[in-house]
Amino acid sequence: MSEPTTEIVTFYEERYSEAARLDGRPQARLERLRTLELLRELLPAAPARVLDVGGGPGAYARELMADGHQVRLIDLVPAHVAQARAGTPAIDAAVGDARKLPEPDGAWDATLLLGPVYHLQDRADRVRAVREAIRVTRRGGPVAVAAISRFAGPVDFASTGRFDDRMLAESRRLIIDGNNIVGGGFTHAYFHRVPELLAECAEAGLSDVTLHGVEGPAWSAAEAAVHGPAAEVVFGAALQLARLYSSERDLAAASCHLLVTGTAR
Repeated sequence: MSEPTTEIVTFYEERYSEAARLDGRPQARLERLRTLELLRELLPAAPARVLDVGGGPGAYARELMADGHQVRLIDLVPAHVAQARAGTPAIDAAVGDARKLPEPDGAWDATLLLGPVYHLQDRADRVRAVREAIRVTRRGGPVAVAAISRFAGPVDFASTGRFDDRMLAESRRLIIDGNNIVGGGFTHAYFHRVPELLAECAEAGLSDVTLHGVEGPAWSAAEAAVHGPAAEVVFGAALQLARLYSSERDLAAASCHLLVTGTAR
């Protein structure tokens, strides 16, 4: 494996637990709820064959299996694959790289690319991953591509009371350069601006594209209010706004995560 790939695997196996992430803080809860809602709107009626690329320990795969879909999970991290296989229900899972999927052309009714793109810092690799997702999806089948907004980190630090001079400097840098600096609490990653994400998906060949802001523009308010008396009221409002403004392109970058949905051609 290359040095970035090795570091990403080490990060998730030794320094970070992905398994509990989506059940924690308000941002993650919004991410989970809205991603599932968007996937359920996007996917064909069950039973459909769904390939979950970068599916981690299987949080979304198990939900989709409960909906009646046949899901196969591919992830770069062996520990994630082991967790997916060991959970209940067990998931058909294998170690693999989004840039070279071990699947035949057009084998799946839908393909989800919910993690790999924001761990690829080279543009050509990101386009290749989306192109691979399209390749393994039947013609006209849906494809979903997730990314992290360029502005998510600074807003997160501000809303949780962690913004300092170092983060101010990082915020200035991120305006120009979307590459994450490894060692600040996260691994190799790339944070997108909306136009470049759409351009990469178009170059890969994704058609009928819709852009969604996953958590909506008020996720940071929910983070700031989490320990106060209005926590659930603010969370409920943030969820309603996330639904209302989901495809408003002018507001998309205010979300932590972006989700592009389209069809394979």
